[in-house]
Order: sequence, then structure tokens, then C-alpha cells
Amino acid sequence: MTPFTTVSGSAFALPEDDIDTDVIYPARFLLRTEKLGLGNLAFADRADLRARIDAPDENPILVAGANFGCGSSREHAVWTLADAGFRAIFAPSFGEIFRSNCTNNGVLAGLVGEADHLALMTAAQAGTVLEVDLANTTVHFGGTAIRFSISDVDRRMLLEGWNATTRILALHREDITAFEGRQRHAAPWLWTKG
Repeated sequence: MTPFTTVSGSAFALPEDDIDTDVIYPARFLLRTEKLGLGNLAFADRADLRARIDAPDENPILVAGANFGCGSSREHAVWTLADAGFRAIFAPSFGEIFRSNCTNNGVLAGLVGEADHLALMTAAQAGTVLEVDLANTTVHFGGTAIRFSISDVDRRMLLEGWNATTRILALHREDITAFEGRQRHAAPWLWTKG
């Protein structure tokens, strides 16, 4: 994945709480298994949101209400948002699996406190351009800077461009190689030649 350092783009306000993954990506599309090309299905049953997504914008940044991405664990919800161009989402809280899926797919899910969320939502509703600085965990707009929080693990994964698998390989490659060497010696029948 592409490392996430800074992103700027027009804010996209979705001030409703408890937007679940079925609203983000309706269940009737779950038979699709490819990540690419799903962006046109984001919020497919919400014509008001679809019209705003279809408006041209290079890197929209979503500012959502509390508990965004609750509901089922479908990873498609993040895939469709990423394919629609969203690289960052800010909310007071997220569905836990959704938040994890965001990190694994290169989308920042930043938590903001109540007062900062109000300021950020007000800016988003005005269509303000936001500048997200992941290294410093800040969002800048109109001379204002607010801090957001993200776990250290998620922050590093995004900065490095890792998903869960590449993170394990990056941090534990020597241990994996050593284990494989010991196992090849102790149980060679488990390994194919080559």
C-alpha cells in the first residue's frame, strides 16, 4: 500500500451517528469480491450522499458522526470508501472491526474529541479543505489545527504502508526465517523441493 503521510481534500460531512456497514455498502452487493470498482456502490441507497460523492474531488475526507462503521464486519465497506477516494475518516468513535479494516486498507480512521468533532463537522459542512498530517496527528483547516488520536500500531502501519500481513513480515521476518530453517531440518517431509 501507499504510505500515508499527509492528505488534503475537501471535507465530506456525514453528521449522522450509527452509520452501519450496510448503509456504507449494502448487503446485496456482497457477492463482489474485488476491491477495485466498488466506489460507485458507496452509500448506494442514499441518493443524497451518492450525488455528493459523484461530484469531482481528488481526496475527500469524511467527517462522520459517532459509531461510524458499526454493524457487520464486511470489509467491503472500507473497500468501497477507499475506491471512492476517501483516504481519511474522522469520527468520535468507530465500529471496532471497521476501524481495523480501515488501517488494513490504508484508510486513516482518526478519533476526535467532542469539541474538536464539532469544529471539524462545522468546517466539513462548509466544504472546507482539510489537511491531514498523520506524523503529527493533526488536521489543519482555516488557520485551525486540531489533534486526533489513533493507536500507535495503526499509525505506524499507515505511515509505513503496511497491511496486517506486511507488518508481520516487516517486524518478524528473521524469526519466521529461523523457524522455517529449524522446521526444514526437523521435519523435511513438510516442505516441497525447490
